[in-house]
Amino acid sequence: MKILMIGMGGTIASIKGKEGYESALSANEILKLSGIRVSHEIEFLDLMNVDSTLIQPSDWSLLAETIYDKIGEFDGVVITHGTDTLAYTASMLSFMIRNPPIPIVLTGSMIPMTEENSDAPLNLFTALKFIETGIRGIYVAFNGKVMLGVRTSKVRTMHFDAFESINYPTIAKLSSGKLEVLHVPEVSKGEVRLDTRYEPKVLVLKLIPGLSGDIIRSAIELGYKGIILEGYGAGGIPYRNSDLLSTISEASREIPIVMTTQAVYDGVDLTRYKVGRMALKAGIIPAGDMTKEATVTKLMWILGHTRKVEDVRDLMRKNLVGELTRAF
Repeated sequence: MKILMIGMGGTIASIKGKEGYESALSANEILKLSGIRVSHEIEFLDLMNVDSTLIQPSDWSLLAETIYDKIGEFDGVVITHGTDTLAYTASMLSFMIRNPPIPIVLTGSMIPMTEENSDAPLNLFTALKFIETGIRGIYVAFNGKVMLGVRTSKVRTMHFDAFESINYPTIAKLSSGKLEVLHVPEVSKGEVRLDTRYEPKVLVLKLIPGLSGDIIRSAIELGYKGIILEGYGAGGIPYRNSDLLSTISEASREIPIVMTTQAVYDGVDLTRYKVGRMALKAGIIPAGDMTKEATVTKLMWILGHTRKVEDVRDLMRKNLVGELTRAF
């Protein structure tokens, strides 16, 4: 078995510097320091070495193109990545690389590989063990769990169990050094293909009491091509003593406005309450049970292909790569 290990930086690659932890270790050094005994052939590629806060959409294209160019040479790919934007990268790779014929697994750590009691060896071991299953697709391995990449979200800032599979079964779990596969996701048939078109001008707004329609109008004037509103609970737009709903009704004819939820689980159901039904009538596109990371990257990817609001609406409500159960 031949595995490609791509280094992107992050905590797993960090050492202590004068201004705090900074990414420095190569992918090869990360594996050596882990102490993991590997019987497979590993090839290393350091694509970048940065704190994942610094990741930009152009980096997703570069990573996707790099994997696509080498995908026929390997039985699996492991990507070491910072945790802050790891779920965004996993989600966007899922849209950019369709029908991958091999497992592609992203991992990282909450404590650097160089520190005592680091979770990095466990996470890297989990990723490598999952490669051995040959289950194709894009995944995240963390804290002894393997999750579908486009369903993964970071839910904790310090705890080792930093990522969860949202509204979707966990794919595999590590127990006593053995990996148990719990769920095999459906995968599309067909040849692997690459599509890295995207539109980065997407704005995420959190709904709070008192939010006015001015910000929607300003976003359009500033050239944003899509807006995601993180609403309360099951979703809805305030219409009492507020111009937000009327503004959205006008703006949604120009650009797509998508609603997700500030809650972690279950997603939005805009048919449940009057405030949700009024949002639907105003042109809001429901994100269903997608993660915030999948919602952002999916909208970016779709806008790279079409700016027509109705076309965007249709694609956002369609399950493309396992990111969505259904959109109410």
